[in-house]
Amino acid sequence: MKTRTVYVPTPDGTALATDVCLPDGPHPCPAVLIRTPYGRDAHRAESRGWAAHGYAVLVQDVRGRHGSPGEWQPYGEHEGPDGTAAIAWVRSQPWSNGEVVAAGASYAAYCALVPALTGPDDRRRTGARPGDVHRDGVPDAVIAAVPALGLVETAREPSGPERLWARAGWWAAHGDRRDSEPDALSRALASDPRLLEHLPVTRVAERLAEGLGRELPSWPCLWTGRDRGRLADAGSSSRLPLLAVGGTRDPFADDTVALWRGWGGPARLLLGPWGHHLTADPAAPPRAHVNLGALYVRWARAALAGRLEPRPRGVIALGGSGRWHRVTGTASAPGASEPCRPEAAVRWPFGSRTGLRLLHGAEFTAHPDRPVRSDDLTVPADRERPDRCLLVSPPLPRPLDLAGPAVARLHVTADTPSADWAVRLTALDPAGRADPLAFGIIRRTDPPGRAADITVPLGTLGRRLPAGTRLRAEVAGHHFPAHARNPHTGEDPVTATRLAPSHRTVHARGSALHLPVVARRRYVEPVPEICR
Repeated sequence: MKTRTVYVPTPDGTALATDVCLPDGPHPCPAVLIRTPYGRDAHRAESRGWAAHGYAVLVQDVRGRHGSPGEWQPYGEHEGPDGTAAIAWVRSQPWSNGEVVAAGASYAAYCALVPALTGPDDRRRTGARPGDVHRDGVPDAVIAAVPALGLVETAREPSGPERLWARAGWWAAHGDRRDSEPDALSRALASDPRLLEHLPVTRVAERLAEGLGRELPSWPCLWTGRDRGRLADAGSSSRLPLLAVGGTRDPFADDTVALWRGWGGPARLLLGPWGHHLTADPAAPPRAHVNLGALYVRWARAALAGRLEPRPRGVIALGGSGRWHRVTGTASAPGASEPCRPEAAVRWPFGSRTGLRLLHGAEFTAHPDRPVRSDDLTVPADRERPDRCLLVSPPLPRPLDLAGPAVARLHVTADTPSADWAVRLTALDPAGRADPLAFGIIRRTDPPGRAADITVPLGTLGRRLPAGTRLRAEVAGHHFPAHARNPHTGEDPVTATRLAPSHRTVHARGSALHLPVVARRRYVEPVPEICR
């Protein structure tokens, strides 16, 4: 196989650096296109893997990154036209049989999806004309792994709380620069440990710039957008095959599931026991490990040959067991929005001996100067000044399989005009070791002092809990530094400079966890299920 670097033109004339790896076998052949801001060199092994199975592979630096000229604008309008131009260029090459799979992970998944969801009107806006090399720029299939679907989707939770730690880390590593420095935030925090406490949030970049020695002028723009779900909504009109790959420990898992569930063409979902880097726990049972490269090749062959069944299919790993469970693409009830249907949504009421017993903090104070930290699972024993509501279940009498969406439905009161409600669910083994299980946070603007019924989505679970496990639930007002602190004043948290405490009450009556218990086990092998 041979690899060479070419410069592929875009509609405005900018030529983007692209590595082309051709297989040793016969031509013409199908192609895989990966467009990435993280550098072409990171995909050399992946390219060789695809090429070994007869695919031409193109890895392109997006505009303004690494070897490609131009201005780097994350999620800018240029990604669509640049992607369609690259696909059309592939189809014009003598070694191409015309079939193109667009693939990518994280931001690169966004780059793979945008050309697939570009309509005729959008193509006209690129300046393409009938017969032009940039006209036929829609892929034949899409592989989107741990997709980061947009500026708003990555910056905020659905109800508004700002993902401070993750965005500061990504912007420090990749924003406003041509190359990448993965440990940039860690380096800045080493010299300024309280960097992320700086107010307002829009000016955190100024402190960050001091530690990095460079400016981040685009940081304030990150927080201005409010239009989320655009790409996932557009997927309903697509008829292309989609493979959506995510992890139950990935912060974008719900976006991955929503993309799969709303897709209009043959859609497959693989939700493994992984985080954003798609790496499995080395101690996981061998059955839990999936060779993603081999799976991608097998799925691509089925997709390009038109062998995929039209209805959505998906599997979710039951972490800790090595088993995989089939999930459906239908809602659990008329009008419901849950993406994966469990056989039984089991209710764990608060204040119950058989559900969740209150330890302390039915009334607590969420103080921005002393926020509950996202990076510390230790629970303080201070019962006099609780900073959270703390509950625990009795030990499980038998193993429990969880597969699907979990929620906390709470009856609560806050004395401030704005309040974030964070729920963290932890599995405690018989020795007391804590393992994060689920998390969710929402922002509310209820009248101060008025009780409200709220629902906090806790994400999609895929776990087997051994007998003897206890569930620990924490209800708090902050989750810092993963999320920015709510100032509780009603001001915008990204521009506020004044913080105030918020007094909270969690009413046991009307509050409960709802967990997706698998009552009828339907274990499957993930690869055959995904590829049929």
